[in-house]
Amino acid sequence: MKKADDCTTMDDVRAEIDRVDRALVDLLAERWSYVDRAWVFKRSPDEASVPWRNRDVIEKVKTRAGETAMPAEMAEALWRMIIGWGIQYEEERLKEK
Repeated sequence: MKKADDCTTMDDVRAEIDRVDRALVDLLAERWSYVDRAWVFKRSPDEASVPWRNRDVIEKVKTRAGETAMPAEMAEALWRMIIGWGIQYEEERLKEK
């Protein structure tokens, strides 16, 4: 693992981007496993989707992005897409059961 400033060639940069991409996919797959589990609980009226939770997640992500070099707007856009996929998935699963 090299820090961005330690990369001395474009090959170094590409190798590190590939490394980060692998880690991101692994983390997103882990996150997805919880989304896959959540729909089971959302069959109960007490655990149905709540809009405040989506807003809370996005605000936390934007705050975290602000603590890093990631633009908060980029984080928000990505998480809105991730959350949207999750909601669609949960709705489809709930219709099946």
